[in-house]
Amino acid sequence: MKPHDYKRSDRVSEQIRAELSDILLRKTKDPRIGFVTITRVKLSDDLKYATVFVSLIGDEARKKEALKGLKSGSHFMRGELGHRLRLRTAPELSFKLDESIEKGAKTLDILRSLDIKDDKGDIE
Repeated sequence: MKPHDYKRSDRVSEQIRAELSDILLRKTKDPRIGFVTITRVKLSDDLKYATVFVSLIGDEARKKEALKGLKSGSHFMRGELGHRLRLRTAPELSFKLDESIEKGAKTLDILRSLDIKDDKGDIE
């Protein structure tokens, strides 16, 4: 695929992911947010709505607090995105927990506990 073959929303969602990561690192002061990794951004085709998938470290209560912090700061982050991106309007942000990393780690732990190895000694 050539770069221009991607949908515009795909290109913009990657820009949003990068800019939000920087905003979270440098601009947010909410102690509830803590260490957040943005795993992906799903943007509507009309660029009005962005679902931001995040990975968080901690127990369930800690994750809920971090999501509350992200939600309360979404207006600020949207404004920052509006200044940084050349869009008519910045998309409305909603944050969702991405549990794929944790699920993958649990699956790997289960496979390791089964002790299935190939001829090289690696887990299959």
